[in-house]
This record gives sequence, C-alpha cells and structure tokens, in this order.
Amino acid sequence: MTIAIDYTPAIEQGGGIGRYVRELVAALSRLDTETSYRLFVSGAKTLLSPPGENFAWMGTRIPPIWLARGWHRARLPLPVEIFTGRVDLFHATDFTLPPTRARTLLTVHDLSFVRVPDAASPRLKRYLDAVVPRSVRRADHILADSQATKDDLIALYNTPPDKITVLLSGVEARFRRVDDETVQNAVRGKYHLPARPFILSVGTVQPRKNYIRLIQALAQLRSSGRDVGLVIVGGRGWLQDPIYDTIQTHNLHDYVHFTGFADDADLPALYSAAALTALPSLYEGFGIPVLESMACGTPVVTSNISSLPEVAGDAALIVTPTDLDAIIAAIMRLLDDSDLRRTLIARGIAQAGRFTWDASAAHLAAIYRHLLA
Repeated sequence: MTIAIDYTPAIEQGGGIGRYVRELVAALSRLDTETSYRLFVSGAKTLLSPPGENFAWMGTRIPPIWLARGWHRARLPLPVEIFTGRVDLFHATDFTLPPTRARTLLTVHDLSFVRVPDAASPRLKRYLDAVVPRSVRRADHILADSQATKDDLIALYNTPPDKITVLLSGVEARFRRVDDETVQNAVRGKYHLPARPFILSVGTVQPRKNYIRLIQALAQLRSSGRDVGLVIVGGRGWLQDPIYDTIQTHNLHDYVHFTGFADDADLPALYSAAALTALPSLYEGFGIPVLESMACGTPVVTSNISSLPEVAGDAALIVTPTDLDAIIAAIMRLLDDSDLRRTLIARGIAQAGRFTWDASAAHLAAIYRHLLA
C-alpha cells in the first residue's frame, strides 16, 4: 500500500502541530520499513533526506496559503494526487482535507476556535468554521488528539463516534532532567534570561494560552516579595496586544521574557532550569508541554478543562484557568512546598513515561492497515 502524509506542518510550524507531525513520522519510520510513504510538503524549497528508504518527498513550491485558497475558498477540484502521485490513503494532518481520490484520514487537533471563539482572529475563525466541518464530513476517518477533542467532534459536529479514533501524542526520549549547571547557564545566556528563578510557559503567544492571567499572577507574586520571573517560549501569534499591554500596566518589562521559538535541542535544559511550568490554558487539544516538563522533572500547574486533566493525571496541580487567585495559589504552593514538589516530580516522571511516540506510531500504523483492509 502507498500512503501519503501531509508533512507541511512539520516544515512550516514550530509549535505543537509541527512537533506532532515531525515526531509521529520519525517514529513511524523506525517502526515500518515496508510500507511506501510519500511525504507531501507545500511551499518547501529545500528538504533534508527522507527519514527512511521507504519514504519519499512529494512537494510543490506552491505556498500553503495559495493551496488553501484554491482548495478551500475557490473549491477547485484539483486532487492532491497531482503532487503525490497515485496513493491508497491520504492522511491530512492539520484540520483540513484537500480534494483527493484516495481514502482519507484527517487529524483534528482541537476545536478551540469553536469552544473559545475570542481566542482566534475573526478571519481565521470564519475560515475554520467553513472548512473544518466540511473536511470532517468528507473524511473516511478522523483522528482526535484526546478524548476531549473526540467528545467535542461528537457534540459540536454530530460526528459519529465510530468514525473517530483517539491517537495520543508522546514525549521524545531526549526530554529528561538536565542538572548540569553549565548547560543550564548556557541556555539562559542564549535566550538572555536573568539568574532569578522563573516560571516557564510554552506555547504560541495568543489569547488561548491565558498569558494575561499568568502575567497578572506574576505581578501579585512579586508584590508579595517573591523574586520570580516568567519566561514564555513560543512564536508570535495573534491578538497579542492585550498581552503586551498587561506587561506595561504592571511594569513587568524586566520580569517577563519572550524567547520566540526555542531550538528543540534547548527545551530540556529550559524545562530543567525552570522552577515550575505553568500551562493554565483556556483550551488544549492535548498539551505536549505538560508531558515534556514532567519528563524533565519540573512540576506543573495546568487547567482543569479540555484535554489537560487527561494528560496531567494526578501528577500536576489542576486549576480553573479563569480563576486568577487559584493560579496564584497553585504557583505559590509549588514555590514554597518542597514535599509537594518532590511528590509531583516523581508522579510526573511516571506519567510522562506512559506516553511515547513509538506507541503512537504503532497505533497509527494499525489504523492505516484497518482503513486499507
């Protein structure tokens, strides 16, 4: 069988979806050396060697935005096979499904643009509201990143439950504790981080990540005498101005640091250098940073909504993300209670160990075989 996978997010995106596609394909290449895979990439000019001998690049220099306009706005019936050649299955990895003659598998990471509509730009929301439901209806089968996303697909789009499979993400083995102070200090220097303890948050700078409340929490922590900072690792997103305005309002320019996208190789040291990781998001399809932080032995504060309780289990402090006082109290507990820190660190390492990309890839390969049986 010949399977095409849309690898474009792995090249174009540095955030969670890009990581999902990169790690899943890398694990798949270790697991399956027999199936013929074609990795479709739009807009790429230079590509590295394929991950395995049974993988081939099938790309086009047409940028993703122009393909989206042609396929989803103009509704041009040009099949993706123009670029991939004939395939038995096309796996669309990023919410939308192009025209294709093959059987189809569609990954829907979350429905945050429905659940938290103010967190998406109006233009993007209009596009997703039109294209994602149509793609879900057309697809032969759907992958959801979590049970929470599956439940949303059923509740919001009336998708039949048996059409959806939950495929959990993993944590790469390189995410482990980095205790070497030389390495930690080198990473601090690379990203111009001060020596004071810091709270780490990882994710694109956008409203859904709840950075405004996290910055407000930092202001109150500092007012209480705790010399702590906040480091946000993630690229610039959308609707960011209120986030920067909050920093100005509280005069926190010297205490909130934006690194932009950090190199993947630096993330374990960044997690290890942090006092704790805070991800009080308003919605997450999965929340990979929760597991990455746990794997690095850094305790976590996260939200009690969407997929995050599934991911965190009993290994994090869980808060209502709209409750500023609860966020502050949880952070203070992790800063002050050494016994709690030790307990959550041990639980977190165990919890993260339950999620591997090799297991995810094995599950995905079984889904491929089932769809083509």
